[in-house]
Amino acid sequence: MILPPYAELLGLTVEPGEDAPVLVMPFGPDVLGRPGFLHGGAIGGLLEMAAVGALWQALGSDETQVKPINLTVDYMRGGRDKPTRARGIVTRLGTRVANVEAVAWQDEPDRPIAAARMNYLILR
Repeated sequence: MILPPYAELLGLTVEPGEDAPVLVMPFGPDVLGRPGFLHGGAIGGLLEMAAVGALWQALGSDETQVKPINLTVDYMRGGRDKPTRARGIVTRLGTRVANVEAVAWQDEPDRPIAAARMNYLILR
């Protein structure tokens, strides 16, 4: 999976997954919000990159262009000073529009720090 420049800015790395790749964002000064916590925008960016990774895997190509239609992020708890992981799930894949969900967690996947729902326009 080829990550876009924004993912590199966040320091994201990829762990392969069966259904979708898991993206890992390290804690550091580039993603710092208030002292000791992740910035909400960095969490949102991680969720978006995880959704795009899942969508590219479902499409079978990371060269297919996708454009966001809308994005909703639910913040559930503060992201602490530790690595954060996120995975996307394609809930509907049409010919022109895809619906994707993404979840971010730190310690346990069952205790997310944020979740997102996104709709993407697929340009083939």
